[in-house]
Amino acid sequence: MGNFKTIDDAREYFSRDRFATENGISLDELDAERSVASMTICERHRNAFGGVMGGAIFTLADFAFAALTNDRERLTVAQQTSVNYLSPAKGGRLIATARYKKDGRNSCVVNVDVADDTGRAIAQFVGTGFKLDAKGADR
Repeated sequence: MGNFKTIDDAREYFSRDRFATENGISLDELDAERSVASMTICERHRNAFGGVMGGAIFTLADFAFAALTNDRERLTVAQQTSVNYLSPAKGGRLIATARYKKDGRNSCVVNVDVADDTGRAIAQFVGTGFKLDAKGADR
């Protein structure tokens, strides 16, 4: 753990991420090298076709990105992101695993793999983070 002493501290901090938490996203694991977030697929996550809405998948990946990059000395915001949707979900739960590709002084690049609980690859998200000035970072 970096800024957060325990995963419960991180969960408390990210409970203020209302859009993610109100959509059922939870922070499952967090350490210096990776974060894992997940959500149970509900009817509210489905599009008109019956598949999981791309925005729900993106939000899960973005949350995993945020948890990983903000467990450091400086607040980090997404500067650029991209997502490739690979397959429709077949399971009942989505799991996003974020890992650093590069962690530099002022920016970082994070790969987030989203899979369902059957192991099926659902999406690949790449985020470039910009590290903000540490002043005012209240945790």
